[in-house]
Amino acid sequence: MENQAKKNILRSIPAVDEVLNQPSIQELIVVFSRKLVLTIIREELENLRKKILAQEAVSFLNRETNLKILVDQIAQKAKNNTLLHLRKVINGTGIIIHTNLGRAPLLSRAVENIGGVAEAYCNLEYELEKGERGSRYMHVEKILKELSGAESALVVNNNAAAVLVVLNTLAQGHEVIVSRGELIEIGGSFRLPDIMRQSGCVLKEVGTTNKTKLSDYEQAISQETRLFLTAHTSNYRILGFTEQVVLKDLVGLGRTFNIPVMKDLGSGNFVDLAPYGLEDEPTVMETISSGVDVVTFSGDKLLGGPQAGIIVGKQRYLDAIKQNPLLRALRVDKLTLAALEVTLREYFDPEKAVQSIPVLEMLTVTQEELKKKAKTLFRQITRKAKDAYEMSVEKDFSQAGGGSLPLQTLPTWVVTLIPRSFSVAELDKRLRKHHPPIVARINQERLLIDVRTVFAHEMPIISEALERVA
Repeated sequence: MENQAKKNILRSIPAVDEVLNQPSIQELIVVFSRKLVLTIIREELENLRKKILAQEAVSFLNRETNLKILVDQIAQKAKNNTLLHLRKVINGTGIIIHTNLGRAPLLSRAVENIGGVAEAYCNLEYELEKGERGSRYMHVEKILKELSGAESALVVNNNAAAVLVVLNTLAQGHEVIVSRGELIEIGGSFRLPDIMRQSGCVLKEVGTTNKTKLSDYEQAISQETRLFLTAHTSNYRILGFTEQVVLKDLVGLGRTFNIPVMKDLGSGNFVDLAPYGLEDEPTVMETISSGVDVVTFSGDKLLGGPQAGIIVGKQRYLDAIKQNPLLRALRVDKLTLAALEVTLREYFDPEKAVQSIPVLEMLTVTQEELKKKAKTLFRQITRKAKDAYEMSVEKDFSQAGGGSLPLQTLPTWVVTLIPRSFSVAELDKRLRKHHPPIVARINQERLLIDVRTVFAHEMPIISEALERVA
C-alpha cells in the first residue's frame, strides 16, 4: 500500500468523539458504563489503525457504512465484556460426562434446591429438632448409608480428596499395597502414586501390569503394612492374558492379617447398567457387600450429581477419618450438599433415577428416540437456514466420558453441517463465540452435532444460532 493511500485511509477513521456521539453508542452508555464504552472505542480504533498500517485493511467502503460497522463491533464487544466468564454451554459433542464442560449436568430439582439454599440462611450445621449445632454431613450420611448398605458415610470436595484423606488417616508413614495393574492415571495428570506420596504413605507395588495374584499381596505383607488398596480401572481396561484378585478374596486376606481393604471405585455407580445394554460397571452396593472396609467414588460422574468425593464403609474407619484435621480443608459447602441430597434421593427408585438424572437418561436413551430428536433438529435448522449449509442426519457414536465405561461405544444420531460460504473451522469458532456457546465436534471436514447430549429446549437455540452465524 502506498504511503499516501495509507494516510488517506487513516484520515478517514472517525475520531473518538464522533463515534461516542452516535445514537446507538449513547444507548450503550445507558446500559453499560461510559468508561467501559470509551475504552472499547479507543481499542477498536487503535486495532483499525494497526490493520491499515499492516496492510490488512486496504480501503473503506464509504465513511457512513464503515462508521456503522465500527459501531456494531463496539456494541458486540461491550456485550461480550459483560458476559460472565463461567457460563452455560450447549454440549453437542456427544460426550456425556465431559470434564471440560463441567461433567454431570444436574437434574432440575437439584438446581432448584441449590437456589433455595443459596438465597437465604440454611441449617448447614444446625439441628433444627434439637436446636443445637450439628454436622454438615448429616444431610446426606443417612441416605448414603441406606443406599449403599455401609455403616457410615462422609463427603469431601472430590474423589482425589477422598482418596487422600483416607490414605492419610489409615496409613500415614506406613506401607499401602497396590497391584501394578491398578496404578491409575486420570485426566489432568492425576496419578494414584502421587496422591499416595502426598498423603504420607509408602507405596508397595505387587504383581505385574497384567497379572496380580492373591499370593502377591500375602507375600508383600510386612510389619509396616497398614492397608490394601485396589483401584477400579474406570478409564481403561487391560485385556488378554490377565488375572486380578477377586475383591472378596482380598477382603478375606485382610481379615486374616487384620489389614483393612480400601476400594477406589472411581465413577460411583448406583444402578445396574447391564439391562440397558451397557458394559458391566460395579455398583457401590456390590462393592460394599463384598465386605470391603472403605469405598471412595465421585459425585459428578455416573452418579450424576455435583462434584464431590464420597466415602462409605465401616464405621470404625470412617470415625477415624472424620477426626482428621485435613477434613476441614477438604470439606464441601452448602451448595454441593443441596444438590447431592436431591440427587441421592432419586436412587431410592432406580427406574425413576434412570429417567430423571440427566447422565443416566443420556446413557440409556433409545436409538429410536435419538433418531427422532436428530430429525427434529434437522427440520428446525432447515426452516431457519436451509440455504446456508449442506446438511444430513447420520448414525455415529457417542462416549460416556469422564473416565467412565471406557470400552463402551454408544450408537447415536447426529446432524452434520457443511457451510456453503465459509469453512467448517470458522463455523466451529462462530458457534463457540455465540451466546450461549455451542460446542460440537468436527469429523471429515463436517461439523457434527450429537443430539444425545443436547437438551430438547436447546434445539431451537442451536437452529437460531446457525441462522445468525451464517
